[in-house]
Amino acid sequence: MNKMLIVAAALIVIVIVAFKSQPVNFNEDVVGGIQFKKTNWNEVLSMAKKENKLIFMDIYATWCGPCKRLKANTFSDAEVGNLYNQKFINVAFDGEKGEGVELARKYGVRSYPTLLFLDGNGNIVKRTVGYHNAKEFIELGKTVAKK
Repeated sequence: MNKMLIVAAALIVIVIVAFKSQPVNFNEDVVGGIQFKKTNWNEVLSMAKKENKLIFMDIYATWCGPCKRLKANTFSDAEVGNLYNQKFINVAFDGEKGEGVELARKYGVRSYPTLLFLDGNGNIVKRTVGYHNAKEFIELGKTVAKK
């Protein structure tokens, strides 16, 4: 009985925290942070080839807590933005809507957020999942950019 009360209390706390989280607009970028291209996948591939850059793709879901934290805390960081805007073609897709559904299926997305680094042909160079703070994300970007 005690264990059930503890579990119930923990679930209540989780629900309260989830509903108290700040709303995140996945369609708007913070000035100075990562600037995501608002275009279709074929255009992103063309840009990557033309500019000879790798693609950074965030596949997220609007209900996903770690996705919201990435958007609000990591992608908005000026140092992250500086590196990623210089080195990559940045794009984000909702894995549950529009073109994002097809891309999530194509790249075998099983959890959100899935973060992919791809070449201009759409081949995966690096895959990672989950939340990364700004420092971790900068190191990841530097490592991938060297490839």
